[in-house]
Amino acid sequence: MTGLRKKFWERFPLEDLTPDEWEALCDNCGRCCLRKLEDADTGEVEYTNVVCRLFDAENCTCGQYALRKQLVPDCVILTPENLERIAYWMPATCAYRLLHEGRPLFDWHPLVSGRPESVREAGISMHNRVVHEFEVEEEDLEHYIVQELH
Repeated sequence: MTGLRKKFWERFPLEDLTPDEWEALCDNCGRCCLRKLEDADTGEVEYTNVVCRLFDAENCTCGQYALRKQLVPDCVILTPENLERIAYWMPATCAYRLLHEGRPLFDWHPLVSGRPESVREAGISMHNRVVHEFEVEEEDLEHYIVQELH
């Protein structure tokens, strides 16, 4: 991606990033696209290995990124304005959450490593490790909880 300011993630607050810089924070791990179960009493979030129907498991991206909200109305489009409210729901490895919490990016993040494949090499990527939601009944989601994602 061109037009990014040098080490922008270390130098500027999230709300001052350009749209391209905001998008560049995504490491394409796919974890945010996993179906999650939230305990109504404790607020604890459990991750499943079940992904949104639009998820491209080979590339770990949304297959219809520009249309995702129209095709999946409950898709959450992360913005600097809603990050405070939903950061707890984002994966602990997520660049948006890390920076929001004042923590640095991991060494495997493509912005740090300079290599997109470092996400897969670090075992963070959900590349071909998922089941699409249309293959799982809603009431069976608890059987797909993945402990190692916590």
